[in-house]
Amino acid sequence: MQEYQLQDWLPTSRKEMELRGWDEVDVVFFSGDAYVDHPSFGAAVIGRVLEAEGYKVAIVPQPNWRDDLRDFRKLGRPRLFFALSAGAMDSMVNHYTANKRLRSDDAYTPDGRHGMRPDYPTIVYSRILKELFPDVPVVVGGIEASLRRVTHYDYWQDKLRPSIITECGADMMVYGMGERSIREIARRLDTGETIQTMHDIPQTVVVEPLSAMPEEGEEHAILASHEDCLRSKRTQAANFKVVEEESNAFRARHLWQRCGDIAVHINPPYPPMTTEEVDATFDLPYTRLPHPRYKGKTIPAYEMIRHSVCLHRGCFGGCAFCTISAHQGKFISSRSEQSIMREVKAVTSMPDFKGYISDLGGPSANMYGMHGEKSEACHRCRRPSCLFPAVCPNLNTDHRPLLHLFEQVDALPAIKKSHVGSGVRYDLVLHRHRNPDIADSGRLYAEELIAHHVSGRLKVAPEHTSDVVLQKMRKPSFRLFHDFKSLFDKINKREGLRQQLIPYFISSHPGCTEEAMAELAVTTKYLNFHLEQVQDFTPTPMTLATEMYYTGIDPYTGEKVFTARTQEQKLGQRKYFFWYQRESEEDIRNSLTRMHRADLIRQLYGDRPFTPMRNNAPRRESALPPRNNKKRKK
Repeated sequence: MQEYQLQDWLPTSRKEMELRGWDEVDVVFFSGDAYVDHPSFGAAVIGRVLEAEGYKVAIVPQPNWRDDLRDFRKLGRPRLFFALSAGAMDSMVNHYTANKRLRSDDAYTPDGRHGMRPDYPTIVYSRILKELFPDVPVVVGGIEASLRRVTHYDYWQDKLRPSIITECGADMMVYGMGERSIREIARRLDTGETIQTMHDIPQTVVVEPLSAMPEEGEEHAILASHEDCLRSKRTQAANFKVVEEESNAFRARHLWQRCGDIAVHINPPYPPMTTEEVDATFDLPYTRLPHPRYKGKTIPAYEMIRHSVCLHRGCFGGCAFCTISAHQGKFISSRSEQSIMREVKAVTSMPDFKGYISDLGGPSANMYGMHGEKSEACHRCRRPSCLFPAVCPNLNTDHRPLLHLFEQVDALPAIKKSHVGSGVRYDLVLHRHRNPDIADSGRLYAEELIAHHVSGRLKVAPEHTSDVVLQKMRKPSFRLFHDFKSLFDKINKREGLRQQLIPYFISSHPGCTEEAMAELAVTTKYLNFHLEQVQDFTPTPMTLATEMYYTGIDPYTGEKVFTARTQEQKLGQRKYFFWYQRESEEDIRNSLTRMHRADLIRQLYGDRPFTPMRNNAPRRESALPPRNNKKRKK
């Protein structure tokens, strides 16, 4: 294990700058997360990317915004610009439950301490910096900004809000994975260009005068104004369809939206990163460790990934409730096997490594190396998903590169076992490609995965059992889950294993009714599942499900969609996850009686009459899961 010095991390204080002999830095990066020098943490990635270009970069993690603002002043004025990110999670998802209750912990803070970042850090940090240093450019990025780049519904305030760049006062916003944009911004500022003239950098958002807004055409799409969206939910739904299709296009158009007396200009994204570009990001000299300032403290999010390796970026699943494709894109950018093996070897040299890789995965476990067979068809495509409503016939679903990677990793002497902790897309595993070798690779992958890469529990995400609800989720029929479970059980039996299949489910998703949840309870009962990994749907900006939740309209069909919106409706659906809990039974029986579904009562509880609980303890307001069940992250 390499012995690191304090200078091996990007500096976080004046003292650390002096250790490097620096009087000033080129870029100061403010982050809502603790500083972990690891490629899974965005602040570290952007900092290392700029460092590799020769720039002096410092990081201020979790600055105090409540006091005299000394954290925002302590490193002084950067030569080029300030950069900032709210962190690896949206701050509101980080802070609040689906019922808008304040969480008691924060996985990206030392010892999980809550309250170390404000709500909407992108807005709070940016306004502070523009007040303290009005003439220094401020560039915002990260997932919070990325998903709020256009008029969006904010669940926590229950209203539409304009593009976050109009609220935070920043000079420029980077959306998506920002390595190429941030390099170009730094390069052009370094040559003397001003931030006000840089309106053409791909994957950025800027504010322009209304006079700059062009006509609709092949290169430009004009969205309905923010004010029009406020007046009409149907207009907002139509806007979303354009935004999502352009965000998933290989050759996207410029998006323009009027907001008051200004125009928000969203430049098209860069093309998907090449393997060489992704490798260059992951091969930077990360220590892979939290900064020494956190000595003796635990950062929960780091503990989860410290012995894991990410294989690719992007996800072509296009699930209605997921933000991955909106931020990383639907096209897969895979690392080379050589780069992955270098990182695996770095993990094995860590002093606490015991021989087990916790995850060889990514946004989805088994999309590594997959792409369209005819690239030109992909370049013309506007589909948000390559898997829904059916697997695209142009998609190469070959699992053999992943199988070869497993073989190479497991051949290392230091490796006892490599696990797959990311979610597996079983529709890809079961897909019968027209090429028999590729078709068979899914079965071979399943056998290798289940026999050798599961740490007792394999996570999959059917999300629901109702095909009607699954259609709104852009997920495959539950019939495929039955097929995969049969395969899972068969391989376990053959190998003499007693592993568990752990399914994820969501309640209160648009299109889901209480009756559909009752049917889910019956289906999972007969599959012998006592559900653990469950969650209430949380509307997050820039997803199809959120647009349906807010507007009550499917943007692609124009049809009305029922959604549970009140707490009573949400709890009324959630209780069916835990139908087996004694305190839930009376409520469920009463609800099913009102729905005239005595058949579901019999299937859940048989013909026995209900016997009230004998003790006089007050019943909980809902059938909530045990306290140690944690909300699934998106």
